[in-house]
Amino acid sequence: MAQYDITMIGHVSKDIMILHNGHKDEFFGGPVIYSSASASISGSKVLVLTKAATEDMTLLDYLRDEMVDVNVISSPETTSIKNIYLTADQERRKVTLLSQADPFILEDIPDTVSHIYHLAGLFYGELPSSLIKPLSRRGDVGLDAQGVLRCSEGGRMLFRDWKEKKDMLPYVRFLKTDTAEAQILTGSDDRVEAAKILEGWGAREVMVTHHTEVIVLVDGIIYRAPFDPENLSGRTGRGDTCFAAYMSRRLHDNPDDSI
Repeated sequence: MAQYDITMIGHVSKDIMILHNGHKDEFFGGPVIYSSASASISGSKVLVLTKAATEDMTLLDYLRDEMVDVNVISSPETTSIKNIYLTADQERRKVTLLSQADPFILEDIPDTVSHIYHLAGLFYGELPSSLIKPLSRRGDVGLDAQGVLRCSEGGRMLFRDWKEKKDMLPYVRFLKTDTAEAQILTGSDDRVEAAKILEGWGAREVMVTHHTEVIVLVDGIIYRAPFDPENLSGRTGRGDTCFAAYMSRRLHDNPDDSI
């Protein structure tokens, strides 16, 4: 039976990115792309489980070249998203869902051994909350809040609170939110207070990202790392890479060294 440090589960996306100055770029992305690359570089053995249309499956070949195992399940469509960034710091953006691959079910997840199952969703419903509890019996669960808060109505992105949060968070070891997502979940615009609320609801390690820093709360202790990029041209996937690198390091190191 195959064994992995981290199994990344979620849709890949054919992305269209338009910056505040009008510059347009198109690329193949998604949290599982950025997360798997980051975790692999950090030394973890990684499996990506995703869904895509048959004609797009070869777009994932380069991940295999980076020593990432990839399992692609056929779907009528590949998810495609348009991101319009409204500010130079890229903290505010308008997101439109152009197409969406099929959601995951428990039977999609292979019978492998993995220390961490990272649910790296793009939109609510892609990775149903019902996956969390059974996966927690197989390994530690990592969850990106984006995948349970971001909803689509006719392609338009909306953020809504996660109604199952208090039932599901006790089964989540690693939780990642950005500042806005943390406020939606908790009602607090203070990152530390929000992290403590989420820990109180059961998440054991809470990461909150911000354009100035990353904080992680573990066992009541806050750990901080500044975010000081040379430029912000690669903002998409920034939180994904931080979170994946952290989880990868936590397989062997303490929180302070991991962040």
